[in-house]
Amino acid sequence: MLSDSIRRLANAWNVRYTNAVNVNEINQALASGQIDQRGVFPRLDELAKAPYNFPVDFGLSKLPQEAGLLLIRGARQYGKSTWLEDQLRSTIRNYGSGSAYYLNGDEIPNARALAEALGKLLPSFNAHAAVRRLFIDEIAAIDDWESVLKRSIDSGELRSTLVVTTGSKAKDLRRGAERLPGRKGRLSRTHYLFTPIPYAAFKRLCGRRLGRNTLTAYLLSGGSPAALGELATEGRLPEYRVASVHDWIYGECSASGRSRASLLSVMEHLTLHGGSPIGQAKLAREAGLANNTVAAGYLDLLGDLLCLGQSAAWDPSKRLRLARKPAKYPFINLLAAVAWHPSRIRSIDDFARLEDADQAPFLEWAVAQEIWRRRAIEGDDFPELSAFWQSKEHELDYVQAPDRFLEVKRGHASALEFSWFPKVFPKGRLTVVNAGRFETAQMIGVTLEDFLT
Repeated sequence: MLSDSIRRLANAWNVRYTNAVNVNEINQALASGQIDQRGVFPRLDELAKAPYNFPVDFGLSKLPQEAGLLLIRGARQYGKSTWLEDQLRSTIRNYGSGSAYYLNGDEIPNARALAEALGKLLPSFNAHAAVRRLFIDEIAAIDDWESVLKRSIDSGELRSTLVVTTGSKAKDLRRGAERLPGRKGRLSRTHYLFTPIPYAAFKRLCGRRLGRNTLTAYLLSGGSPAALGELATEGRLPEYRVASVHDWIYGECSASGRSRASLLSVMEHLTLHGGSPIGQAKLAREAGLANNTVAAGYLDLLGDLLCLGQSAAWDPSKRLRLARKPAKYPFINLLAAVAWHPSRIRSIDDFARLEDADQAPFLEWAVAQEIWRRRAIEGDDFPELSAFWQSKEHELDYVQAPDRFLEVKRGHASALEFSWFPKVFPKGRLTVVNAGRFETAQMIGVTLEDFLT
């Protein structure tokens, strides 16, 4: 279905050739059930040649048979489109030709074009299929997409159809979901975040090859399937992988009317501040921004793109997060942290050459990413929000519950270092992620690998 010349050019440029496939041709194959032709699912064709196939788990074990609307959002480079192709193929195999169709939001210029595409596809579903599924990739690229779906649902055109949408513009998808109350069917859950590959799965598949470098490789990849495979086979991240992350974030920055130069400055300061609290006014001053409102805008953008979390100071007496105090902004997308780090980390050796103080934030970010991943799978509405505790003498990185705390240390730690903890929190439990293990009545020390698995 794809010409050899197009495929060779795509491979030479190190880009995917998905857009070279005509969407109409894909839908014709779905209508006829001829889905085993090369080019119908180009990402699955690539995956078949890859040395590793990492399992995906973001809380949706299988698609429901009921009609409704699923909103699946997540960062670029984490396999959403590949997952979508796999679900398309599985639907046709299980329920027959004409049971599923596909649209690509990146190729639909506006809401009117989306409405026209729906008008052409919906009458084409197989009347005898047990399910009807419409997959729309990167739907958030279409302005006002939610209004089109609302009209189609209200008119009854989508009454018996499961609409599965993906996107990497988290802000648009979140607001789009808010504009569709009561129109997502009777599904038990409609909103999912596409999460990184868990460390345990990566270690199971690549641990023998990477040995003691397995954990470092995971830190550099952020759990991105493509980056995991490249680090496992080549030992480094290729520049085009990093450029893809840059292009995605810069593109969103430009689309929001913000300065690329200011974004670069903000990212540099966030990577350098590591795990330290920073106020928006201080960030604005150090990054050369006009004021703290402008700084807040950049932080919100990076949060909407699922790159940053926000950890607020916690008041144990009131059991509240204190929004007005300086906060931490841990990376919950380690691949983005690597892509923007001023040290240009591309390989395991590059990471090993970093000073201890520069390595330490990556360990704390890995914990932040894992906490976010687990909460996202559970369906937490705001998995990116967390809290830390700080007094004049002591600090704990994460408050997981009023009586459960977590601290991250790069080197070896011991219970003696935290002898103050039972006095300050008599009923508390503390987990210390460090290079060793220990256990007392109220404290437990685990390694980062222990925590991630």
